[in-house]
Amino acid sequence: MPLKLDFKAGDKMIINGAVIENIGNNSSLLIHNEAAILREKEIISEAETATPASRIYFSLQCAYMFPDKKEHYISVFRELLNDYLEAAPSGKEIGSQILVQIDKKRIYNALKLTQKLIGHEIEVFKRMNEDIESEYELQSVKEAD
Repeated sequence: MPLKLDFKAGDKMIINGAVIENIGNNSSLLIHNEAAILREKEIISEAETATPASRIYFSLQCAYMFPDKKEHYISVFRELLNDYLEAAPSGKEIGSQILVQIDKKRIYNALKLTQKLIGHEIEVFKRMNEDIESEYELQSVKEAD
């Protein structure tokens, strides 16, 4: 079944490793065969990989876009995911779902699930920050007494 993509003016996407940019009016594309496609909103650059979950996403993105190096990037992904889950065991359910998709060779689906892992990471960081702020406030109150 063909895939229809709406392609707005100025948008970029990657199709089988080639960066495509719409420099004209809005248009639609119909992809008739299987291809590795990522829309601009799904792509992160290596420079944007500032957190463990974003590095996991980037490794899967590379495995998806560069099939000739897929095994290398899957190996990197597995190592990064193991490290993440060791540090944040609360992400194990999402990590398990991602691994199921990888084992089924559904890298795009694994990428979508990794976006949930990034959301999980944001929540973990948020809770940590709140805990640090609370501890700081308690310490300040004790020092004031």
